[in-house]
Amino acid sequence: MKVNFLDLKSQYLSIKPEIDAAIQNVLDKTAFAAGPFVKEFEENFAKAQGAKFCVGVNSGTAALHIAFMAVDLKHGDEVIVPANTFFATPEAVSLAGAIPVFVDNEALYYNMDPSKIEAAITAKTKAIVAVNLYGQPAQLDTIKAIADKHNLLFIEDCAQSHLATYKGKSTGTYGIMGCFSFYPGKNLGAYGEGGAVITDDEALYKKMMALRDHGSAKKYFHDYIGHNYRLEGLQGAILNVKLKYLAAWTETRRKNALLYKLGLTGIKEVTLPTEIDGAYSVYHLFVVRVPRREALMQFLQDNGIYTGIHYPIPCHMQKAYDFLGYAKGSFPVSEKYAVEILSLPMSEQVNEAEIQYVCEKIREFYK
Repeated sequence: MKVNFLDLKSQYLSIKPEIDAAIQNVLDKTAFAAGPFVKEFEENFAKAQGAKFCVGVNSGTAALHIAFMAVDLKHGDEVIVPANTFFATPEAVSLAGAIPVFVDNEALYYNMDPSKIEAAITAKTKAIVAVNLYGQPAQLDTIKAIADKHNLLFIEDCAQSHLATYKGKSTGTYGIMGCFSFYPGKNLGAYGEGGAVITDDEALYKKMMALRDHGSAKKYFHDYIGHNYRLEGLQGAILNVKLKYLAAWTETRRKNALLYKLGLTGIKEVTLPTEIDGAYSVYHLFVVRVPRREALMQFLQDNGIYTGIHYPIPCHMQKAYDFLGYAKGSFPVSEKYAVEILSLPMSEQVNEAEIQYVCEKIREFYK
């Protein structure tokens, strides 16, 4: 049996007539850059996430960057971010001219450890960025309380947490802004690059709308130094089709996560992911911790099962951030997990038989 890590073709085929019609509609109307298809998606996505406003942009990295630009991050400002995240989180801080300050992750939930945040705050700290990693919400209420206590901006990186909630409230709405990615492999993925920022702050919304279009709210009148971060019309139309299915797809992911947990329970070598109390995790990834990871990955691949690692090198140990002076051992939890974590096949396309097969092969390996 072959079990793909991700099967975007099967997903496309399941909604092909609607996708093809949406693409043809964009072609017929030649609305390629931003425009009505993007606007419709922005309105629908804001509603789905429980926010007032949404700004569509051309990548998740652009979403983070434009959010940081909108709050006027300056050279020398510090922004607290988790050590365990995709590189785009600190990278966008750097692109805005500020300095990322890393914090270790929790032992159980992989997200930023709130108990370690205050020790990282200095007179230069301007913001805290919580990442809802793997589709699991961070302890957003606790982190927001710390940000409020120290008069810091609180922004969420929701690149992997579409429709996730924490204590009944959507990720992306605890902070002043929530930044999303629509990279093809995401729970809500474009057919190319895409991203968005949601907010309830109308002034920030208007500023970001200008910043994504060369700092221009009116054609040829430029109030800011911005970027060309517009979301393409084709991607807006495609995302608008897929958004209708996202809630059902998410429920399937949650059912698949339960099947994995049932199938892998009792294998002492396998540490399963744990949902934090009050969280509705959307399982963008199903991440376990295992010994002899590389050998297991090879064994699974030899048996037609394809896996991934998210992420093998913590951000503070990346060569690009050598200049910050972090040493090995700075964030022991992130560093320990980086050599143990393994992402198993997870999507709404993975079926029960495939999950049982993956679990059987993992059990066979450790026997």
